[in-house]
Amino acid sequence: MSKTFFQRQSCRLCGGNDLKNVLPLTPTALCDAFVSPENINQEQEIYPLDLFMCSDCGYVHLPYVVNPEIIYRDYIYSTTSSLGLSEHFQSYSEEVMHRINPSKGALVVDIGSNDGTLLKFFKKRGMRILGVEPANEIARKATTSGIETLPDFFSSELADKIVKDFGPTTIVTVNNLFANIDDLEGFTKAICKLLTPEGVFVVESSYLGDMMQNMVFDFIYHEHLSYFLIKPLIGFFRRFNMELIDVEHVPTKGGSLRYYFQLKGGPRYILPSVAKMIAHEDSLGLDRPETFKAFSDKIDSRKSQLMNKLGELNSQKKTIAGYGGSATTTTLIHHFGLGKMMDYIVDDNPAKQGTFSPGYHIPVFPSGLLYKRKPDYVLILAWRYAKPIMKKHRAFLEQGGHFIVPLPELEVI
Repeated sequence: MSKTFFQRQSCRLCGGNDLKNVLPLTPTALCDAFVSPENINQEQEIYPLDLFMCSDCGYVHLPYVVNPEIIYRDYIYSTTSSLGLSEHFQSYSEEVMHRINPSKGALVVDIGSNDGTLLKFFKKRGMRILGVEPANEIARKATTSGIETLPDFFSSELADKIVKDFGPTTIVTVNNLFANIDDLEGFTKAICKLLTPEGVFVVESSYLGDMMQNMVFDFIYHEHLSYFLIKPLIGFFRRFNMELIDVEHVPTKGGSLRYYFQLKGGPRYILPSVAKMIAHEDSLGLDRPETFKAFSDKIDSRKSQLMNKLGELNSQKKTIAGYGGSATTTTLIHHFGLGKMMDYIVDDNPAKQGTFSPGYHIPVFPSGLLYKRKPDYVLILAWRYAKPIMKKHRAFLEQGGHFIVPLPELEVI
């Protein structure tokens, strides 16, 4: 086995060993490992990508753990590069302040704070703030912009240092990161060290129920080790004397949940939203392997429809470009076998332009190239953003171009 990753043999949440492969997917390169021109001839490592379910607690996860130093130290993703996320984090801060009602000047710590977008909004509301972000350059830029950020991985030792230097924390936020942690036990113990007795731990993470209902299977990639449901999480946090007091449905990442945890016996009641979401999970059968078999069949059906369409266009000598160099597109390209179906990819993120896609090394250009090369069809790989992409490039349609939206249902526009 490669020294760059290992396969976990036990459940992260309960420690059980009865793990079943419920969703096999095509192995891929790391989702954001876009390649510079000077490294184009270097072979990239490909990692397995299958979801397993714990038969004991129902937790669904990716057991293949890539060394986080490889993924995060030179991370290029920034919050502001995703459409609508800044607005989302503004409303997020408002909602958390409303629900928790902390004292002015209380400390908010955001772990995996990226460029500090969320903390900026807490700071405007009179809170003391601190970010934790292992990507050195992103952390440096955030600190320079006025959002103090520690350039390190969160750990028990770092939690001790934060309490010593900044005091205990009233609000700890972890957004789209808790699912990326392999050692959830150690991470959660460290969280408990930070919190005041009345403190709240807020987790926002992609929700497995929405991922399946909305066909967002391409959100499965190596950064995302966990695909959470409420019941397994409640059992896990109970081990740390913590309780889920509220849960909120949010639209980001194809459907996410925002969880509010407190130390057991804290000042807040458990709200009806928790029981309501548990009942929703039970109704969907999300703890049953056969539910995943049906999901896999739907994915295969969408793949067949798209490949048949692209094969038909290729036989007609039509030119095809892709749109979107996001992390999700790596899974989509590999699992659907799209690597040789497109001449190039366009993307609006300058950090991706002039690079080559992970694994298949498809060249990535600015989206303005569509008007110079005039491809017959543009396959929107970042399909969750199809509407704003097509709105932005209405002129492409008016000039006779076509857009293909692969999911959740195949559309040609």
